[in-house]
Amino acid sequence: MIYLTNIAALAGIVPRGVLRKQGAEMDELSTLRDAYLAIRGTDIDSFGPMSALPEIGAEDEVIDAGGGHVLPAFCDSHTHICFAGTREQEFIDKIKGLSYAEIAARGGGILNSADLLHRTGEEELYRQTMSRVDEITRMGTGAIEIKSGYGLTTEDELKMLRVIRRIRESSRAVIKATFLGAHAVGRAYLGRQKDYVDLVCSEMIPAIGAENKTSPVPIAEYVDVFCDEGFFTPEETDRILTAGKAYGLVPKIHANELAYSGGVQVAAAHDALSVDHLERTTDAEIEALRGKRTMPTMLPGSSFFLGIPYGKAREFIQAGLGIALASDYNPGSSPSGDMRFVMAMGCIKMRLTPAQAFNAVTLNSAYAMGVSDILGSITEGKRANLILTDPIPSLAHISYCHHSPFIRKVFLGGEAI
Repeated sequence: MIYLTNIAALAGIVPRGVLRKQGAEMDELSTLRDAYLAIRGTDIDSFGPMSALPEIGAEDEVIDAGGGHVLPAFCDSHTHICFAGTREQEFIDKIKGLSYAEIAARGGGILNSADLLHRTGEEELYRQTMSRVDEITRMGTGAIEIKSGYGLTTEDELKMLRVIRRIRESSRAVIKATFLGAHAVGRAYLGRQKDYVDLVCSEMIPAIGAENKTSPVPIAEYVDVFCDEGFFTPEETDRILTAGKAYGLVPKIHANELAYSGGVQVAAAHDALSVDHLERTTDAEIEALRGKRTMPTMLPGSSFFLGIPYGKAREFIQAGLGIALASDYNPGSSPSGDMRFVMAMGCIKMRLTPAQAFNAVTLNSAYAMGVSDILGSITEGKRANLILTDPIPSLAHISYCHHSPFIRKVFLGGEAI
């Protein structure tokens, strides 16, 4: 047993069976002061006030928190960190005034990343991706959803998914894999979008289904589509999600980053696990998600980097919905996986309270990637993916001093990394 003792505050305590927070619950943050927490193997065994600390055996390990906070590790439910190389030239193009959509229309953006990935061997792609995974776990992220989508051919999409599966097998973080063949139309199919959608539905998805049947570890669990202006239409999105569901892939959607795309409504119709981006929404999108299992997921890193609107997080919460926040870590529109900064932007730019932002990057983001039964809160029996902070005056301090170092240790599966 490992005992963390003299904890100033355990934050994010949630009863068993609570998988997400919505509406007014987003402002609830159960905290226990002057506490201990016990880890058995990979999981949280128990916690309580220091006055009730059990007798510690000679074989037990004790870590004195020294007045630090203990929090559930961040969960990042939307990343594209499996990529080859970077796109600094496009960064310069943006500075000169080109928009994300204009760069994509010129054949850049996602297609540039696809070209780089095609020329990169699987071992090198694994090395680059694992380096990024190590980077963000050291910053406190304990669960990561990783998308394909820089392949855009059957062979290269499968290459990406094999790398993601290898990351899942070698990282102590919890990894989930999403097939995003419909991230853009592959360069060989430019001007033939219908033919590319046919390829996704009739070749890529069946190949993933066949791989999942024969492997003890699935190559992908989710299917995603970039349903937005200049990318895939609601009708094409509906077709791709339907094809994915036939092979057991759970729907997720990119929607409403660039325009009012109709993607939110498609997500709701397909009972998608999450609908992500949501920089441009109206009351109609909120109504479409009311009463659904779908988690609205907003990506402030993309808004920050591209200079586009931030999602209307407060309006969603006021309507009784929950929200998740994720990093969108990718080479073109959000080249950072710092979930502490994501939480800070939730407060500073989206006007969330610290409690709302905290719940959005822990329990609700865990829900948006299908792991809130085992992660995202301080709950007995959940996996011990934890952040031990240096002494801080309050939880709000983490967002307030948004780049001051605050982490003393990160635990993944009960082990300090």
